[in-house]
Amino acid sequence: MLLLLSGIVVNFGLSSMLAQAQQQVSDAQVAGMVEALRRAAPQTGSANDGLYSDWQVKPETLKGWSKYCLKQELTPTQFENSSKTARQVISCIMRRELNKQFAATNNNETAAVRGVACWWMTGNYTGCNSGFTAAYVQKVVSFYRQQR
Repeated sequence: MLLLLSGIVVNFGLSSMLAQAQQQVSDAQVAGMVEALRRAAPQTGSANDGLYSDWQVKPETLKGWSKYCLKQELTPTQFENSSKTARQVISCIMRRELNKQFAATNNNETAAVRGVACWWMTGNYTGCNSGFTAAYVQKVVSFYRQQR
């Protein structure tokens, strides 16, 4: 019985480590995605457009993300006033989302970047095949390739 239990624990542990190893994106991939999103951020031309930081994030979004990544909610002003903190939060979220998309696309980097760019703009990983969203996704992919 003890041997069987040990085997299950070892097997589960190895499976878990293997799954994590397959889904861990590199720091360079995360940084490339973060910078691509920053560079592709729509410029509204208005200082009071309701979007914050170089990444143009909505207040309700940044509250959830900051709580997830920093274990505390940031105000839009706190997020806006610290590019270091904003980059830290965006990097955390990009790591999470890239890991999901690398797993979903069998580690296809371009497909993962496309999926995350679409999600960033629409909340969905697919459906950015035409119009403004398709152009935006292509812009992110191009900037990402330049970073990598």
